[in-house]
Amino acid sequence: MRTIFSGIKPTGHLTLGNYLGALGRFVDLQHEALCVFSIVDLHAMTVEHSPDRLRELTREAATLYLAAGLDPDVCVVVRQSAVGALHAELTYLMECTAYVGELQRMIQYKEKGRGRPKTRASLLTYPALMAADILLYGTTHVPVGDDQKQHVELTRDLAVRFNRTYGEVFVVPEMMDAAVAARVMDLQEPTKKMMKSTSDDSLGQIRLLDPPDVVRRKMRRAVTDSDGVVRVDRDGKPGLTNLLEILAAATGEESVETVAARYASYGQLKRDTADAVVAVLEPLQKSYADLAKDPAAVDAILAAGADRARDLGTPYLAAAKEAMGVG
Repeated sequence: MRTIFSGIKPTGHLTLGNYLGALGRFVDLQHEALCVFSIVDLHAMTVEHSPDRLRELTREAATLYLAAGLDPDVCVVVRQSAVGALHAELTYLMECTAYVGELQRMIQYKEKGRGRPKTRASLLTYPALMAADILLYGTTHVPVGDDQKQHVELTRDLAVRFNRTYGEVFVVPEMMDAAVAARVMDLQEPTKKMMKSTSDDSLGQIRLLDPPDVVRRKMRRAVTDSDGVVRVDRDGKPGLTNLLEILAAATGEESVETVAARYASYGQLKRDTADAVVAVLEPLQKSYADLAKDPAAVDAILAAGADRARDLGTPYLAAAKEAMGVG
């Protein structure tokens, strides 16, 4: 049986990139395998953070998971810290399997921590936590975008190394490549990924809870170029190509080139892309508003998800401890 694990880090308000690249895909995958979808709040603590904001963003993300269509009767929706003891203990076993050099080569540490004062130790070691997240549930497949492939490759290496050293315990997970819009780019800086952790007033991000007028305003002001020719060119025309990929993903088109062939002007492309995004977000926002009225119900779903996650993860942790001589 296939088991799929994925998670989103609640470091900011979830964006269109999170939906097209991950959350919307989760909704389809939940019917294809045993799926564990986590709000990985422990990962948000690797850099300076506000505890109150982390709690707020974690609840918002969990509610958006459900609003997007994740069915807790079909898949496991869980807040990572609700089963944090399992994740933390397996993380230590992964730290005892990983090498310092491997962790230092991870892109997050190189970009955010190496050589900087007051870098948290957890920023260096959090790939071990990510590996624990995946391996704890017997994960066979991980949906992953380009920016996370390095971490899943390390997870695979750690699983292989552990199995060779201590005996067969872990499944070595396979990566599932994302399709169109695996990496939605910033509307103002289209060479950078649309991030959820920058300022709340950014014009470059479309947040899942942005009202339609805000979505259309941001799309009108999206950076393109001056030659006026609509074509797919990720290097030469990153802003325009980003809009084409967003439109293709929002409308279910398989070919970005086919979408580009329909347009002769940037203005019409921006208008149609905005309309398509609004159409995707409207039902999600309505469902979110309904769910937010009853936070106790969301809490109950997360508690049930934690129980299921604990049942799935406990045997793998116990087997790993036994194999390493501490069980």
